[in-house]
Amino acid sequence: MVRVEFLGPIQKDTINLEATTLNDVAEFLSKDTELKSWIENCAVAVNDTMVMDLNTALKDGDKVSLLPPVCGG
Repeated sequence: MVRVEFLGPIQKDTINLEATTLNDVAEFLSKDTELKSWIENCAVAVNDTMVMDLNTALKDGDKVSLLPPVCGG
């Protein structure tokens, strides 16, 4: 089971789900209409390391973080 956390303005509680790759997580989250738009624009970290590949393998206990884009000034 992996833990998925949503940072910044994404107003969702942390969830736990069975997933073996980031693609599994993306497929699960895309079923939620609110999250679907965020998925396309967020950076993703696995265990606090940024990743780009949806084929990234996940193991039991991993933490997946969705980091929405931010602007600063």
